[in-house]
Amino acid sequence: MFDETPRFLLDETSDAPEQAASTPNAQTDDTLLDAYSMTVSQAAAHVSPAVVRLDIRDANQRRMGSGSGVIVSPDGLILTNSHVVASARSAAITTPDGSHYVARILARDPDTDLALARIEADVRLPHAKLGDSRQLRPGQIAIAIGNPLGFDTTVTAGVVSALGRSLRSTSGRMIDDVIQTDAALNPGNSGGALVSSKGEVIGINTAIISGAQGICFAVAANTANFVLGEMIRHGRVRRAWIGVGAGTIPLPRRAVLRLGLAQQTASMITSVEPGSPAAEAGLMSGDMVIAVDGQPVAGTEDLVRLLDADRIGKTHSRRLHAQFAEPPAVDRASGKKRGVTAGYKWQQAHRNN
Repeated sequence: MFDETPRFLLDETSDAPEQAASTPNAQTDDTLLDAYSMTVSQAAAHVSPAVVRLDIRDANQRRMGSGSGVIVSPDGLILTNSHVVASARSAAITTPDGSHYVARILARDPDTDLALARIEADVRLPHAKLGDSRQLRPGQIAIAIGNPLGFDTTVTAGVVSALGRSLRSTSGRMIDDVIQTDAALNPGNSGGALVSSKGEVIGINTAIISGAQGICFAVAANTANFVLGEMIRHGRVRRAWIGVGAGTIPLPRRAVLRLGLAQQTASMITSVEPGSPAAEAGLMSGDMVIAVDGQPVAGTEDLVRLLDADRIGKTHSRRLHAQFAEPPAVDRASGKKRGVTAGYKWQQAHRNN
């Protein structure tokens, strides 16, 4: 069929000129990498040194499990999942360079499935920066780094599948503003980093749906940043509670213009617990909270941050946007100004003396 024997492009026996291979502009492995590969590899190289493995043992030194953690300060503060450390008081830490340390568990917050540990050694360690998860958009690159099934410093990549998800924690409370990603996670990835293309930690990997493919979840970096600050200052997270589930959504353009808002997003209530302060104040699913006591609420992380311990037992005004129209300033039934009294709810964190 062929008059001549075909030549393969990389046939070493070919008598084609070898000039292309010897020219200074010959392509290298670096130049063959496409933009996506370069982005993933650079972000992974930047954050991976700060992602460690945690091995948990009980008082009798029996192995309870393992997971991942992210060093967030050079003196050895580590963010991980509450379900990774469970009730342990310490954890064995292995860094990507093979160094071994012991970390003390400082605090845990089952309500957000986050925990804080500190390496008990006078060392300076690589650390990762927590980014602003409010800037995320569905479709952006998401890179998961952790230690699944004991395979240290494993990198998987995908996209941000959705934002503003709610996930029930081990304590029964809903974790709001959760990031959904299709970056592959496996047992052992819990507590690891979900990283943006900028090399910033945008979430702490926390859960997967067993049997599903490409449905994984991470606690948003802004939530993690708030919890981190509370645990450093108080050793626990003490928060007001109004009894709602919520997620961050974009506001309709006409609503932004009509209400004269500076923000483009708000926190939409997805559920209201019966008998809660929110239920008593008349809040309903579908209401969008755009301010609390005059302070803008551009997302669920703002609502969580504003419901701090100082608001427990107090009545607060809130501004809503419901059905594309502002609600009445007074309750139609009683004629009284509507408000929300924050209830008291916090999880006692374990503290070592």
